[in-house]
Amino acid sequence: MSEKMQKKMGLTAKILIGMLTGIAIGGILRVLLPGNEVVETYLVDGLFSVIGNIFVSSLKMLVVPLVFVSLVCGTASLSDPGKLGRLGGKTLAFYLTTTAIAITLAITLAILVHPGNASMAAEGLAFDAKAAPPLSQVLVNIVPSNPIDAMAKGSMLQIIVFAIIFGVAISQSGERGARIRDFFEDINAVVMKLVTILMQLAPYGVFALMAKLALTLGLATFGSVVKYFFLVLGVLFLHGLVTYPTLLKAFTGLSPLTFLKKMRSVQLFAFSTASSNATLPVTIENANYRLGVHNNISSFSLPLGATINMDGTAIMQGVATVFIAQVFGMDLTLGDYVMVIITATLASIGTAGVPGVGLIMLAMVLNQVGLPVEGIALILGVDRLLDMVRTAVNVTGDAAVTVIVAKSEGEFEQEVYDDPYAGAQLMGDREPSKAG
Repeated sequence: MSEKMQKKMGLTAKILIGMLTGIAIGGILRVLLPGNEVVETYLVDGLFSVIGNIFVSSLKMLVVPLVFVSLVCGTASLSDPGKLGRLGGKTLAFYLTTTAIAITLAITLAILVHPGNASMAAEGLAFDAKAAPPLSQVLVNIVPSNPIDAMAKGSMLQIIVFAIIFGVAISQSGERGARIRDFFEDINAVVMKLVTILMQLAPYGVFALMAKLALTLGLATFGSVVKYFFLVLGVLFLHGLVTYPTLLKAFTGLSPLTFLKKMRSVQLFAFSTASSNATLPVTIENANYRLGVHNNISSFSLPLGATINMDGTAIMQGVATVFIAQVFGMDLTLGDYVMVIITATLASIGTAGVPGVGLIMLAMVLNQVGLPVEGIALILGVDRLLDMVRTAVNVTGDAAVTVIVAKSEGEFEQEVYDDPYAGAQLMGDREPSKAG
């Protein structure tokens, strides 16, 4: 490919080419050299693993400084404490609403499609589920006893709480606070530039991740759960392509097609990393420069969404609960389904810091309605691939809610949103339009 063509090509296209090339090369090697020791040692565990891990680590490296600095900047710029409370309440309400819609949709379609088969062998299943923290402990853990320790451990809820409190203190500290705010604004500009630099590695990182996945993910893992897999996939696409655009159109009047077009790169990042937090730097930059959201809104709403908004996980939990109940021949009542909806929706608020949060919260939901936790072993084989898709759905929901809230607060640039070339430096070769 010529250098001139590479310059014209946007980042989205480069990532897509890297993804497809990685899948193709991984698939070809899998077919031509199945179980080859050289491929396993030097490519799967070697080159692809190293490049992929470096890419993901470079994104995660930015998460804590980006969340803390951008939240401090956003909160410090809100001189009215009432506006901060209104903004937080509105954002949280939208996130919980979309999660409730997601799991209701999942349960309804799972009941209609009936993916589970009671004749499937359910013996000998094993899943070691870590205990989910009690609600009281979740509430206590939200406030950090040591902010530096919270940053070192990447405890996002604690970082968010400290950043908000710190930002409020800055906004209330007069002239001295203004100097601190300007200092953080300068740091924020540098961090955003670092995001832009590291994003140039994305096509290579995505290539390595996809090549490794194609080499290690066996088609046989789908087996008897292929119906479950495609049902979850279908609900994820339905929620991402219908629910969010409908809400966006209803509350803002904006073009959903424009929104989806401008979210493509973010969705590709989310798909390849399977981490909302790792994708957060890209999501914030895209919201500011492509979607026209002012920074004081995106710096608050998006880190919060990456922490508590788990629509994709809620969809998985809804379908999986019905699927496991059908496999074990257990009938759930209307009350059980309502309990699943309430539990999964509220659980999305305080559990993002728990490792393996999706499956752990699924174990809690199953216990809540008396289903065997061992049934989780049935879906483990396809969970990795579904996790990638539901992460793409999650970041789409984060951005949709952020645009809705920004529009309602008057912190939104319509011209930037409507301009197909706005922020093109982020995705290609033109200068970005700045929004706030």
